[in-house]
Amino acid sequence: MNDKAFANGKHDLRRGVDFIGVTCGFVCYDDKGRVLLHKRSKNCRDEQGRWDNGGGAHEFGDSLEDTVRREIKEEYGADAKDLRFIKIKDLHRKLDDGTPTHWLGVLYAVRIDPKQAKNNEPYKIDDIGWFTLDDLPSPKHSQLLGNLEAVKAAGIIK
Repeated sequence: MNDKAFANGKHDLRRGVDFIGVTCGFVCYDDKGRVLLHKRSKNCRDEQGRWDNGGGAHEFGDSLEDTVRREIKEEYGADAKDLRFIKIKDLHRKLDDGTPTHWLGVLYAVRIDPKQAKNNEPYKIDDIGWFTLDDLPSPKHSQLLGNLEAVKAAGIIK
């Protein structure tokens, strides 16, 4: 917690703002080399209207893999198969209002069945779609291309 928030009696800590948050990101892919992306709604914390891979906050007591499986089920209603760890990265960004954030991002590539994929969180997600790396939608989330490049470098998608 920052000293100012504590001095003002504010005790509601925010991940990534008052302390380093841990997020588990994932690039879902199918057997045809496509990736599943979603368009962030106006209800998202930041980067509304941008296409993104999935992800969510790592919860106390969960394994990283449990977090990934839970988030894929929550966001897309799909079962995670073939989880592959890709990388960990330090994420220093700013919210739309300029507030600095700091997250530790753990990225996985996860195969899912395209028949299971659906928009399971319509209040957070405006649209979902399957794309090849040659035909990505715009506008893109600030972290999307780096995440896709990391999965591509691991030989998972082409």
